Amino acid sequence: MKIALLTGVCGGIGYSTAKKLLDSGMTVLGMDVLKEMPRALSGEFTYMCGDLSKKEDREALVRLCVQKYGRVDVLVNVAGVAPKVRRDILEMTEESYDFVMNINTKGTLFLTQAVANQMISQGGGGSIVNISSMSAYTSSTSRGEYCISKAGVSMITTLFADRLSEYGIMVNEIRPGIIATGMTEKVKEKYDALIDGGLLPIKRWGQPQDIAEAVYTLVNGSLPYVTGQSIDVDGGFHIRRL
Repeated sequence: MKIALLTGVCGGIGYSTAKKLLDSGMTVLGMDVLKEMPRALSGEFTYMCGDLSKKEDREALVRLCVQKYGRVDVLVNVAGVAPKVRRDILEMTEESYDFVMNINTKGTLFLTQAVANQMISQGGGGSIVNISSMSAYTSSTSRGEYCISKAGVSMITTLFADRLSEYGIMVNEIRPGIIATGMTEKVKEKYDALIDGGLLPIKRWGQPQDIAEAVYTLVNGSLPYVTGQSIDVDGGFHIRRL
């Protein structure tokens, strides 16, 4: 039975991913900032309240997993935040930048480092999946800090895929497109219009389950020769069309 760590488990993508892994028979230890899970999950699931941006919480998450289950086989870095207020890049504040970067990029980086070292100490092997975004390569000048943070996640994926390959640890990322989650609720009308207008070859919103299925494919052992790969789960947004 594989032991999976998962951040951002209370959100739409995190919850759906945890459910998919649990349904497949994995054990899941999930972390989020809420005091308790808002929705129940069936299977061998443990919840921990913690803040990814805090070193002590990242260390506590890995320590709890090893103490309770003896190892870590899978890490899925889902946790991420958008700016609290959208501002033009010319008006972006340092406080907003730090808030987004400390969670999306710094937190992801150092949790990945901690889990990678744990996997190495176990003898190697394992899977790490980072949830990045179409914003890693798509300009959105009203939330530049988010775009920068996700571009950073893409490089984190590349660096760890390179460094950990000798230990048999596969590191990949998923770049979600327009996914129906709490983060996109505030701009639903905007994206409804864009999708209706032909922005996406597959003319529908993505669902959290679409991301969960992609995560499962990367961590279930069926792609043992794939690392450092970015998979666009975006309805074809990344296709350049005339």
